[in-house]
Amino acid sequence: MANISAAEKNAERRKRVFVGTLPPDFLRITAASQQQQEAADQQAALALQQQMVGVPYAHNTAGRLSITVAQAKLVKNYGISRMDPYVRLRVGHCVYETHTDPNGGKNPRWNKVVQCLLPQGVTCIYLEIYDECSFTMDELIAWAHVPISQAVLNGETHEDWYPLSGKQGEGVEGMINLVLSYSLAPAQPSYALYPSVGPVVMVPTPMYGVRPSYAPVSVYTAPPTQPPQPAQPPQLSEQELKQIEEMFPNMDKEVIKSVFEANRGNKDGTVNSLLQMCE
Repeated sequence: MANISAAEKNAERRKRVFVGTLPPDFLRITAASQQQQEAADQQAALALQQQMVGVPYAHNTAGRLSITVAQAKLVKNYGISRMDPYVRLRVGHCVYETHTDPNGGKNPRWNKVVQCLLPQGVTCIYLEIYDECSFTMDELIAWAHVPISQAVLNGETHEDWYPLSGKQGEGVEGMINLVLSYSLAPAQPSYALYPSVGPVVMVPTPMYGVRPSYAPVSVYTAPPTQPPQPAQPPQLSEQELKQIEEMFPNMDKEVIKSVFEANRGNKDGTVNSLLQMCE
């Protein structure tokens, strides 16, 4: 039998591959495929969250961290008009946001208190400051990694200004003022702290032209049988607040209230914590 020529070999190979006009959507991401991918990502996030918020995650909780996002001083106002800044915090796998300070510009104020569970091994808070935009994606202005000091983990209330990084460079975009306090987690499961709300996972939803949102998707919502009522935070009377304000005239009222709550209504402990913050 004669040897097969090179031309015949090439012809045989061409028969094994697809030849002809390619479909219009070849190698293109269609809306349907994008929705399928988003659904698959959502299912993966739900599976991950089920592992996080279950009993093993509750046992992995070291304590409860209180973060007061007071204010920031930024070095530059990006854009034509005054910026509308807000802060996004990440503690472990959970994300929290403050409200937007309209026209906050370079000196935004939030005085937002965030109460969150601190997983074991988490020693740092990652935060970002965004400028909320109406017709474009929100612009990232600054960011910082804030370490949780051992003094805070020992029960002290700590207030400080932390450097911000951004377009201007590392640590030179401005400063942000935070108040941190910490308390040991109760022995009960984490879902007992918030019995009326089921665990949620924050799934990013791309929404162009508006502020990027994190849509909460319920993992499970069945509350425990006869859930205990959450303890009401201690209230500071107007008279007590006035007395403490007279002692610390340069301290913001909302910061005083958050320190009072962190000390669980102990007035003497609140004064001692404020004295430490002023040192």
